[in-house]
Amino acid sequence: MARRLLWGSLVLAPVAFAARYLFDAGDTLLFVLAAAALIPLAWLIGESTEHAAEHTGPGVGGFLNASFGNAPELIITIFAVREGLFDVVRGSIAGSVISNILLVFGLALVLGPKQATLDRRSLLLQLGLVLAACAAFLVPSIPGFDGDPNRDSLAYLSIPVAIVLLGLYLVMTIDNLRRHSFAHTSAPSARAWTLRRAIGWLAVATIATALVSEILVHSLEGFGEAAGLSEFFIAIVIVAIVGNAAEHGGAIVIARRGKMALASEIAISSSAQVALFVAPAICLISFLVTPKLALAFRPIELIGMAGAAVAVVFVVRDARSRRWEGWLLLGAYVGFVAWVLAAGDRA
Repeated sequence: MARRLLWGSLVLAPVAFAARYLFDAGDTLLFVLAAAALIPLAWLIGESTEHAAEHTGPGVGGFLNASFGNAPELIITIFAVREGLFDVVRGSIAGSVISNILLVFGLALVLGPKQATLDRRSLLLQLGLVLAACAAFLVPSIPGFDGDPNRDSLAYLSIPVAIVLLGLYLVMTIDNLRRHSFAHTSAPSARAWTLRRAIGWLAVATIATALVSEILVHSLEGFGEAAGLSEFFIAIVIVAIVGNAAEHGGAIVIARRGKMALASEIAISSSAQVALFVAPAICLISFLVTPKLALAFRPIELIGMAGAAVAVVFVVRDARSRRWEGWLLLGAYVGFVAWVLAAGDRA
């Protein structure tokens, strides 16, 4: 029954399109409709990823989910760059990394099975990549602490940083995926979708998620004004969560089904992909669409990303999932959100 409701609720996506483009609905209604439409789309991406992982194993499955799930965020941030919303772009990138590591992985630990086995090597590798990205971001960020962080000189300084991060991500990801492919030997279950069908539904759900997310982001400014929230809070908390709703929901659904290895791969690999692929890719693309984006993050963003990665290193070091550790990660995320809310646009 629940599955039928979820399949049926996919109609919310065209309803949201109609509300914006045919009926010119207000921002509050658009926000509610788009947020509701993202729930079944997140379920569909999680469902498709789970079936794909039957053929590929959890490591490759997590990479597929992260890649398809991060595609909408890449599209949304390109639109934001064209509008000159640099603080929103950088805030959403930092918020995506932090929310995936603390919020999504924390929820997966709380809702998933106790004492499940995690792929320690893969998770520590990807957390190490996040820390490496934070160190690289210091190059354009430190000069940005004094003066305008959006000046052209910092954008040009970000180019070699972006190229190095992209190269590091490609090399390490290819090696990690090759290891996962060799390690996966089990055959898919009889009820599993074919790999082609799973990838097809992933693609459809990703495109729909990108369109719905654009509607939601379009309505965020009006919603934020009505709610009295700062632009920085909206970027680093709301846009980050909404832009990654697909993989967030997918990881949680999969954890509930007892597949913690796959859920943890989705959460952590998504963070690494945002830090080492999405951020530098947007920086380089911005030189084509203009204006140019500098990877000059605020101290609160750098501390949040690095601190989240370090916290989870201690959680996964023994390759076992524990619910109390999940609660600690959720508490850390709530603390970070409270910090952002208190700091406001002065952060």
